[in-house]
Amino acid sequence: MELLTIVWDFDPVLINIFGFEIRWYSLMWVLALLAAGWVGGYCFKHDGKPSSAADTAFLWIVLGTIIGARLGHCLFYEPEVYLPEPWRIITDIRKGGLASHGAALGIVIGMWISSRKNKVSFLWTADRIAIVAPLAGAIIRLGNLFNSEIIGTPTDLPWGFQFMRLQGAPICHPTQLYEALCYIVLFAILFLIYYYTKISRREGFIFGATMVGIFLSRFCIEFIKIDQVDWESGMVLNMGQWLSLPFVVAGLALMIWAYFFNKKSPAVKPSASTAQSTQTTKNKRHFKK
Repeated sequence: MELLTIVWDFDPVLINIFGFEIRWYSLMWVLALLAAGWVGGYCFKHDGKPSSAADTAFLWIVLGTIIGARLGHCLFYEPEVYLPEPWRIITDIRKGGLASHGAALGIVIGMWISSRKNKVSFLWTADRIAIVAPLAGAIIRLGNLFNSEIIGTPTDLPWGFQFMRLQGAPICHPTQLYEALCYIVLFAILFLIYYYTKISRREGFIFGATMVGIFLSRFCIEFIKIDQVDWESGMVLNMGQWLSLPFVVAGLALMIWAYFFNKKSPAVKPSASTAQSTQTTKNKRHFKK
């Protein structure tokens, strides 16, 4: 079994220019935001929205993600460090510390602001952004793997990772990969629901399904994660699990409401290409007449 252990000794630094480091984790964040922007832009275009609407949503949601993730870590996990010296939230940012639950709250605020600016309902925006959230989350979790952080508990399973850059070189569950795989599968399911089913027209259903999928996965995987901070030891449920439960409950409630009680099923506006094809067909018919 030991011969099958995956030895992980990946250098987290991508480039070092005169002492200024650019890490793989930073690159993964950039790729995650670009992927989210591309897929989100496709969804907006598919539903007949102008590119300016997608750009507005992208801007506010990116801001919400970054600010929320940073504040979430500082306030949820290390308040004793950052509350007495709040300027360290900014000055210590290169030392790490981002929380997915804070990012989720920031994304919700960003969606609310962009919805008002684009003059569409919050749930309409939320459904489209919710599709790309798992994809972005999967890419960011790969960044955690490059950093050898957020690792799992010790294991003797053949796919256990030996993290050589951590003290004692522990062989642990690669929980970063577990989460990334769950999110990729969730992204594929959500996109298929959006593209091929009518249930996606029930505003709020996809958003609710995303919350359930992401945070239920997170809740389960937390059982085999090591504690992120010392005060979590001995807790029946750690901080990540307590923070996940409200999202799971809210997601389930939203899915039930959208499916059984939200009778509003607005017709999806045709995309530019579809509209052009329709107009061409009409022109041909007119010419024949």
